[in-house]
Amino acid sequence: MRDVIAAVATGKAPCAIGILRLSGDGCAQVADKVFSLDCGVKLTDAPSRKLLLGKLYDRQGRVIDHAMAVVCRAPHSYTGEDTVELQCHGSPAMLAAGLESLFSAGARQALPGEFTKRAFLNGQLDLSQAEAVIDLIDAETADAAANAAGQLGGALLQKIAPIYDDLTDLCSHFHAVLDYPDEDVEDFGAEELAGTIRRAETALEDMRSTYERGRHLKHGVKAVLLGRPNAGKSSLLNALAGFERVIVTEIAGTTRDTVEEPVRIGRVLLRLTDTAGIREANDQIEALGVARSEAAAKEAELAIFVCDASEPLNDEDYRAMQAAQAAPKRLAVLNKSDLPQRVSERDLPFDTVISLSAKSGENLDALKEILEQWFADGVSCDGSILTNARQFGAITRAADAIRHAQTALRGGMTPDAVLLDAEEAMQALGEVTGRTVREDITSRIFERFCVGK
Repeated sequence: MRDVIAAVATGKAPCAIGILRLSGDGCAQVADKVFSLDCGVKLTDAPSRKLLLGKLYDRQGRVIDHAMAVVCRAPHSYTGEDTVELQCHGSPAMLAAGLESLFSAGARQALPGEFTKRAFLNGQLDLSQAEAVIDLIDAETADAAANAAGQLGGALLQKIAPIYDDLTDLCSHFHAVLDYPDEDVEDFGAEELAGTIRRAETALEDMRSTYERGRHLKHGVKAVLLGRPNAGKSSLLNALAGFERVIVTEIAGTTRDTVEEPVRIGRVLLRLTDTAGIREANDQIEALGVARSEAAAKEAELAIFVCDASEPLNDEDYRAMQAAQAAPKRLAVLNKSDLPQRVSERDLPFDTVISLSAKSGENLDALKEILEQWFADGVSCDGSILTNARQFGAITRAADAIRHAQTALRGGMTPDAVLLDAEEAMQALGEVTGRTVREDITSRIFERFCVGK
C-alpha cells in the first residue's frame, strides 16, 4: 500500500484556477476529511471522472473555498492509482492552507516528480514519455512543445519497439536452438541474421542523426554577436529581443561584459550573447571584457559579425571577423543600412551577408529566413527527434553494439559472438524506455521535475 501523497499542482503565482492533487490508496478518504460535496455524497462514493461542487476546509474547520473535486480510480488515472484533484480558486495562500489541511488528514508532501514517477512505475508511461512531461513543461517554443507532446504520445517508443522486437526474436530463436537441440527448431541462416542487424543499424543511425537538430530545438542555438564598439551589436540584440535588454549609447565601450538573452527568431531559439566591442583595451576591465568576447566566439555554434556599414572597415573589424571564424556557422551583418554605405558584401570574408538596420528594423526578416533555413529547415516536430542527452547516449551505445555485431558478422565470427552484441544493444535500448533502467538513473530523472507533477 502506497502513501497518500499531496501537492499543489499549479504555480505559486495567483491565477484563476489552482489544483490540489492527491494520489495513492485511500486518497479519497483523506480528501473527505477536508472537503465536503454539496450533494451530500462522500468522495469515496462519488462517481469516477465527474466534477462535483463542494467546500474546502482548513485545519481549523473553516470554509476557505468553494471548489470542484474529481475522483479517478485505479487503474484509469494519471498515476495508475486512485487520485483526487481539488480544483480551487488560484489563491496561493488558500492553496497552502488547503495543503496543510490535507497533511493533517494523513497525506504527505509529494516529492519532485513523484506523481509522474508513480505513473512510470505503474506502467502508465514508459520512461521516454515520462521525460517528455518535463520537456513539455520546460518548452520555450511551439516546436519544442509539439515535439515533447509527440514523445508523450509514444513517438520514440514506436521507433524503438520494432528494433527491440526484431533483436528479441533473433536472440530468442538462437537460444532456443542452443538450449533445445533435440527439438525441431529451425536454425536461422546467415542472411536472416545479417538482415536483422542491417535494419537495426540503419534505424538506430537515423535516430542518432536527429539529435543535433533536437538539441537546438530544446535548448536553442548558442550564438554570439561580435564586432567593434558602436557597430550596433546591442541595438541588434534589443531589436531581436523586442525590448531594451541592454543599454545602448553613443559612447564606445558601453557594453563591458557578455550579456546572454534567449531570443526567438521565427522557429529558431537563439541563446544570444552580446559581447564587449573587440578592440585594443584602454583599461584592465575592458581588456577582460574583450577576452570574454573572443572566448564566447570559440564556444558558440553561430557567430554573427556586426559592422557599421556607414564607416570604413578598420583593424578592430578585422580582429572581430577573425574571432567569428571560430564558430561552425557564421554570417555577417552590414548594419545601419539607413545611412550611406561605405562597406559592401565583397569587403567581408563571409559566404552569408545581410544588410539591415537594427535601429529601424529594416530587413530583419532576412535574418529570420537564413536562421530558419540553417537550423529549422525540414525539422519535423512529431516527437521523433531526439532532444534528450540521456536517450541519445543510450541509443549511441546501442548503435555501437550493432556496429560491432555487423563487423563480427562480416569477419566470419560465429553467431553467438554476434548475438552478444545484439543483446548489449537491447540492454541500451531498454534504458531509453525504462525496461532495463537502473534505480539511480530513475531517481535522477524525476528529481528534475517540479513538485506536483
